[in-house]
Amino acid sequence: MLEAAQEADPDVIITDISMPILNGIQAVRRLMVARPHARVIFLTVHEDPTFLREARKAGAIGYVVKRCANSHLLPAIGKALEGSPYVSPLG
Repeated sequence: MLEAAQEADPDVIITDISMPILNGIQAVRRLMVARPHARVIFLTVHEDPTFLREARKAGAIGYVVKRCANSHLLPAIGKALEGSPYVSPLG
Protein backbone atom coordinates (compact mmCIF):
# COMPACT_ATOMS: atom_id res chain seq x y z
CA MET A 1 0.00 0.00 0.00
CA LEU A 2 2.79 2.42 0.90
CA GLU A 3 4.66 1.86 -2.37
CA ALA A 4 1.51 1.96 -4.47
CA ALA A 5 0.40 5.23 -2.87
CA GLN A 6 3.76 6.82 -3.62
CA GLU A 7 3.76 5.66 -7.25
CA ALA A 8 0.11 6.18 -8.17
CA ASP A 9 -0.64 9.30 -6.06
CA PRO A 10 -4.34 8.39 -5.74
CA ASP A 11 -7.04 10.84 -4.70
CA VAL A 12 -8.35 8.41 -2.06
CA ILE A 13 -6.77 5.34 -0.50
CA ILE A 14 -8.96 2.55 0.84
CA THR A 15 -7.26 0.10 3.16
CA ASP A 16 -8.00 -2.37 5.92
CA ILE A 17 -6.79 -2.44 9.51
CA SER A 18 -6.07 -6.18 9.61
CA MET A 19 -3.26 -6.85 7.16
CA PRO A 20 -0.26 -9.17 7.28
CA ILE A 21 3.18 -7.84 8.25
CA LEU A 22 2.16 -4.24 8.97
CA ASN A 23 -1.35 -3.43 10.21
CA GLY A 24 -3.28 -0.72 8.44
CA ILE A 25 -3.04 1.81 11.26
CA GLN A 26 0.75 1.51 11.33
CA ALA A 27 0.85 1.74 7.54
CA VAL A 28 -1.28 4.90 7.52
CA ARG A 29 0.97 6.50 10.14
CA ARG A 30 3.95 5.89 7.83
CA LEU A 31 2.00 7.08 4.80
CA MET A 32 1.11 10.36 6.52
CA VAL A 33 4.79 11.13 7.05
CA ALA A 34 5.42 10.92 3.29
CA ARG A 35 2.02 12.22 2.12
CA PRO A 36 0.44 14.27 4.93
CA HIS A 37 -2.52 15.29 2.76
CA ALA A 38 -3.43 11.72 1.75
CA ARG A 39 -7.11 10.90 2.14
CA VAL A 40 -7.43 7.45 3.66
CA ILE A 41 -10.58 5.45 4.32
CA PHE A 42 -10.47 2.32 6.42
CA LEU A 43 -12.78 -0.45 5.22
CA THR A 44 -12.79 -2.90 8.09
CA VAL A 45 -14.67 -5.47 10.15
CA HIS A 46 -13.62 -3.73 13.37
CA GLU A 47 -16.59 -1.99 14.99
CA ASP A 48 -14.89 -1.26 18.31
CA PRO A 49 -14.64 2.53 18.85
CA THR A 50 -11.04 2.04 19.96
CA PHE A 51 -10.10 1.10 16.40
CA LEU A 52 -11.93 4.16 15.09
CA ARG A 53 -10.03 6.45 17.48
CA GLU A 54 -6.71 4.91 16.47
CA ALA A 55 -7.59 5.21 12.78
CA ARG A 56 -8.44 8.89 13.19
CA LYS A 57 -5.25 9.54 15.19
CA ALA A 58 -3.26 7.85 12.42
CA GLY A 59 -4.73 10.29 9.91
CA ALA A 60 -7.67 8.50 8.29
CA ILE A 61 -10.50 10.70 7.07
CA GLY A 62 -13.00 7.86 6.73
CA TYR A 63 -14.00 4.69 8.53
CA VAL A 64 -16.46 2.23 6.99
CA VAL A 65 -17.36 -1.11 8.53
CA LYS A 66 -17.62 -3.88 5.98
CA ARG A 67 -21.20 -4.83 6.86
CA CYS A 68 -22.21 -1.30 5.74
CA ALA A 69 -19.91 -1.08 2.73
CA ASN A 70 -22.57 -1.39 0.03
CA SER A 71 -24.42 1.68 1.31
CA HIS A 72 -21.61 3.68 2.97
CA LEU A 73 -18.44 3.26 0.93
CA LEU A 74 -19.41 5.54 -1.96
CA PRO A 75 -20.60 8.35 0.34
CA ALA A 76 -17.35 7.97 2.32
CA ILE A 77 -15.32 8.36 -0.87
CA GLY A 78 -17.33 11.44 -1.85
CA LYS A 79 -16.76 13.03 1.56
CA ALA A 80 -13.05 12.18 1.43
CA LEU A 81 -12.75 13.89 -1.96
CA GLU A 82 -14.37 16.96 -0.39
CA GLY A 83 -11.93 16.76 2.52
CA SER A 84 -14.69 15.91 5.00
CA PRO A 85 -14.67 13.04 7.50
CA TYR A 86 -17.06 10.11 7.24
CA VAL A 87 -17.78 7.34 9.74
CA SER A 88 -20.31 4.59 9.15
CA PRO A 89 -22.39 3.41 12.12
CA LEU A 90 -20.57 1.11 14.50
CA GLY A 91 -22.34 -1.93 15.88
